[in-house]
Amino acid sequence: EFCSSLAGIMLLEAFLVLGTLLIYFFFSKKNEETLPFKDGWWGRGQKPVTKEDSSIRPFKVETEEEELSDLFRRLDQARFTEPLENSCFHYGTNSVHLRKVVSYWKNQFNWKKQVEVLNKYPQFKTKIQGIDIHFVHVKPPRLPEGQAAKPLLMVHGWPGSFYEFYKIIPLLTDPASHGLGDEHIFEVICPSIPGYGFSEAPHKQDFNSVSAASVFYELMLRLGFNEFYTQGGDAGCVICTNLAQIAPSHVKGLHLNMVLVSKLGLSHLLSILLGRYFPGLFGFQDEDVRRMFPFLKKWLYKILSEFGYAHIQATKPDTVGCGLNDSPVGLAAYILEKFSSWTDMEFQNLEDGGLERKFSLDDLLTNIMIYWVSGCIVPSMRFYKENLQKGIGTQKHDKLTVQVPTGIAAFPNEILHIPQAWAKKKYTNIVSFHFMPRGGHFAALEEPELLAKDVLQFVDKVEKKQLWKKK
Repeated sequence: EFCSSLAGIMLLEAFLVLGTLLIYFFFSKKNEETLPFKDGWWGRGQKPVTKEDSSIRPFKVETEEEELSDLFRRLDQARFTEPLENSCFHYGTNSVHLRKVVSYWKNQFNWKKQVEVLNKYPQFKTKIQGIDIHFVHVKPPRLPEGQAAKPLLMVHGWPGSFYEFYKIIPLLTDPASHGLGDEHIFEVICPSIPGYGFSEAPHKQDFNSVSAASVFYELMLRLGFNEFYTQGGDAGCVICTNLAQIAPSHVKGLHLNMVLVSKLGLSHLLSILLGRYFPGLFGFQDEDVRRMFPFLKKWLYKILSEFGYAHIQATKPDTVGCGLNDSPVGLAAYILEKFSSWTDMEFQNLEDGGLERKFSLDDLLTNIMIYWVSGCIVPSMRFYKENLQKGIGTQKHDKLTVQVPTGIAAFPNEILHIPQAWAKKKYTNIVSFHFMPRGGHFAALEEPELLAKDVLQFVDKVEKKQLWKKK
């Protein structure tokens, strides 16, 4: 009897240990799946004890005459360097073409008219975590009876701005008028990343993508959106991904036009070595092979030739930033180079960098003017240091997967192509992955209709199958 009692106690203990292990595993796994919300204070000085003003204030872009006089004086006094013969854009922005852009800027570009364009959509500011957050908020002009607009947060990147979305906004808020049907109609919110455009720059170190995601999460809740969709490319891709990791039960779907993989494992390395010859073995499609190989040329060489700016900005952003903040021509040269090569690497072979093949000079200069009048180039560059100074792939968000339904639009001229086989290791619930027929890094500005259609079909899949409820 004693032995059977002892056996019973041991069995009970074994069950308790097993149960404890299961509970620990279950809860620790759950904890690992969510990224902690970053409740920071980014204002000047000490955080006040009084409650933060959470009011939402209307905002309009305005420029003083003296600001424009100062700009024109600087443009008039610009000092240009003669480019090497036949160098096109291979050494960066070609100064022969830069002179033409500056001439247009001084003599034909109408900033006051572009300010009216910027102000055609309602803009606001609200204070979150100690800094003023600027955002565009566009509601649909009409809604079919019984239908609600779906909130969509769209986040830009560097060296872009909220203006990147001005061409896609009407396609999403009023799709029927643009031949895109009326099944899904969006209410679009486009914030400026803190330190970009008209959002106040953080006054303290360590404001990274998780900080921005936390701020934008607060913004969406403040606007009354408990469930919403997100869309982003470049820095917006990382911020929207972090937001999906912080609040997976609030983000119904995540749509990206750029994907980053910060951790490469053995399977990635094997697919780099052998994927060209055995694509099926690694889940590669023919288009993946075409965009990725030869790997040295299409990946490694691109990183070495195109990412020097990122190394500077991730180490000593203020040094270069001082010069760019002081010279509008220097600022234009720095930004225009990206709008050339990131739209199509082949544009480096052209003396004008192919800049006006996909964009108007008015659009390009409007984006540059947003950086100039707000004086935001330095804080926008610091964002790289805050995100990369601790090492690539070392942060908690780098190691966590994303369970939120994800749609990926892979544009052919994106700087680096990430195949779905790689993306799904990070994004475990990819419901839509499309090779887009044309377009590059600045998708919303360059190919607004293609991007809008992809967002619409993705949301349609998520809604019809109620995929957000199955996360």
